[in-house]
Amino acid sequence: MLRHRLRPRQYAPRPLRVAPPPPPRLPADALPSIALVTPSFEQAAYLERTIRSVVLQGYPRLRYVVEDGGSRDGSVAVLERWAARLDGWTSAPDQGQGDAVNRGFARIDGEVMAWLNSDDLLLPGTLRVVGEYFAAHPDVDVVYGNRIVIDEADREIGRWILPGHDAARLSWADVVPQETLFWRRRVWTAVGGLDPAFRFALDWDLLLRLRDAGARMVHLPRFLGAFRFHARQKNAVIGDVGRQEMQVLRTRALGRAPSNLAVRRHVAPLVAAAAWAGLRYELARAAGRTPADVPYDAAVAAESAG
Repeated sequence: MLRHRLRPRQYAPRPLRVAPPPPPRLPADALPSIALVTPSFEQAAYLERTIRSVVLQGYPRLRYVVEDGGSRDGSVAVLERWAARLDGWTSAPDQGQGDAVNRGFARIDGEVMAWLNSDDLLLPGTLRVVGEYFAAHPDVDVVYGNRIVIDEADREIGRWILPGHDAARLSWADVVPQETLFWRRRVWTAVGGLDPAFRFALDWDLLLRLRDAGARMVHLPRFLGAFRFHARQKNAVIGDVGRQEMQVLRTRALGRAPSNLAVRRHVAPLVAAAAWAGLRYELARAAGRTPADVPYDAAVAAESAG
């Protein structure tokens, strides 16, 4: 039986091993600037690892700020240690994650934008891959990739290997790994940024509004980010707020409130496709091949054709 490839824990913890970043293909002055914000609150246990995963990428045109919500757990000491490598940081009360991200982006410029939560990681080479893809494809507005799931100790416990982008499926479920999501400032401005009223599904709300504004979205078949699964994160347990927000977004997108059965029926093909993609990856990995290492332009073209 194919395992469900979209759940966090898929196998016992194993060392995190990722493909080395691809060699640069464009000079630094041909790359777009990237504005990246990390919202954080009481995440001192992971914050430094998140910051390192960004600044050690060595991307030449990066603007990076951390918006901390007034943590008292040692986060400020972490931010002080890394202040020289950041374009700014604050530690003060905010109105939640969406408010923190909006504040951060208001402070920095960048042609391409993304946010990275303070318990997640960017994988090596991600900013270069994303920057080069945007530079080579001016008609693309949004990109995202595959996800590795890690535990509290940075050990790998799962992989999300997604099929090609399907704009219609976004009305039923959000399976875009948020830590791999990047977009152009022009579409962010067009939709008005994040809606801070959402506490759980703010990234799905943004994706739906970007889609409805005509943004062209592309899935890059490469591991771009690591999502940390731990007991204190909001995603560990969806809860009533999360379920309510997801139903609000489905109702808005579909024009009706769908039943749970209808949601499962429409999401099932994605689960099956992800399971098949994951199985093929594991078979290739066992044979000593790493299919996600193929040039990403060719991979995108093959995925779109298939």
